[in-house]
Amino acid sequence: MSRPVLAILGVLALVVGVVIGIGAGALGSPSSQPAAVVETPSPISTAAPAPTADAPSPPATPSAPPTPEPTPTPEPTPTPEPTPELVPAPLTGEPVTRAVANRHVVAVMIDDLWAARPQMGLSEADVVWHAPAEGGIPRYMALFQSRYPTRIGPVRSTRLYYVGWAADWNAVLVHAGGSPQAIGFLATSQGRGKAVYNADWSRHLYRVTFRAAPHNLYSDRKEFRKIPRSVGAKPVKDQAPVWSFAPDAPLEARPEGGTIVVPYLANRVTYKYNRATNTYRRSVSAEGKQYDVGVKPKARIAPRNVIVMKVTFVPIGDKKHRLDGHITGSGPAWISTNGITVKGTWKKKDFTSPTRFYGPDGKAVTLTIGQTFIQVVTKSTRITIKDGVVPEPAPTADAG
Repeated sequence: MSRPVLAILGVLALVVGVVIGIGAGALGSPSSQPAAVVETPSPISTAAPAPTADAPSPPATPSAPPTPEPTPTPEPTPTPEPTPELVPAPLTGEPVTRAVANRHVVAVMIDDLWAARPQMGLSEADVVWHAPAEGGIPRYMALFQSRYPTRIGPVRSTRLYYVGWAADWNAVLVHAGGSPQAIGFLATSQGRGKAVYNADWSRHLYRVTFRAAPHNLYSDRKEFRKIPRSVGAKPVKDQAPVWSFAPDAPLEARPEGGTIVVPYLANRVTYKYNRATNTYRRSVSAEGKQYDVGVKPKARIAPRNVIVMKVTFVPIGDKKHRLDGHITGSGPAWISTNGITVKGTWKKKDFTSPTRFYGPDGKAVTLTIGQTFIQVVTKSTRITIKDGVVPEPAPTADAG
């Protein structure tokens, strides 16, 4: 082995020895050095060591955006129904649709013998005529246009003067037979639309079981609305009213009390004016307060206008003591509305012209909007009319 190599190996051995000596001195012997205490970390502690100032913070985890609430789908806006056009009803002045105002007037003969009371349909009529029929025993003729009756009856026979009053409106006349004069007139073209439409013994009438014949012939709204078409009566376009109407007088102008008494051979009719409702509450004979039992609840008969007119009646000379009335021309009339009565005149130019009413000044009277009852009596009948008194206004305290 050469001398340079040996020199290198010697140096390496010397270095290794120095290193081993230093390590042994650092460790020391077991007897001279205390045992090292080794701290074991607690298994409960899981906290990560606090980052040093130089350690960068971990990037923030971005949170998920909130889920937006669903937007409700808007409901479609309904198309508004068009407001129907309203016009004054020709017989009452009440606001009705044009289709109702153009309906053909239907007149119905209604019994008034004691066995026929209480009647049905009178409270729903626009105009009611009440006049002598059999020797002074009265009978009704009710006119319908603004509304059709819920139920109506008992239906009875007609007379020629009732036909004339129905002709005021070219009405459909519903009846069950009649006097020879009436039947003869209705059998002509006058009863086929020239004066009236004849609905004698209409197939839309029927017998009821709760009344004995001949007081048991009735109809109802379902059948009633078929009657004009069954006799060929069509709607009347732009039917003009015969009378003038105005709203109720203000309460302070209405009187307190007032009565109208109209006697017939087999009925005594009494009206008592009611200031609050501006109506004339009707009572008849022994029955007292008159009700329409064809509606529920039963309705008190209480028109807004009452007219009493005197007519010349003459017997026709038959065994049933039927009458004929002179209803054309003119005669005295008492017109009561808003609790006040004026004496005036009725006029009817000819058999098919409308009956009109005039005040003491000769001008056409103005009725109150609503139902009208017309009481027709013989010229010798004594009627009693007493108006009430308008109350004095309550005194007001002096302003101080």
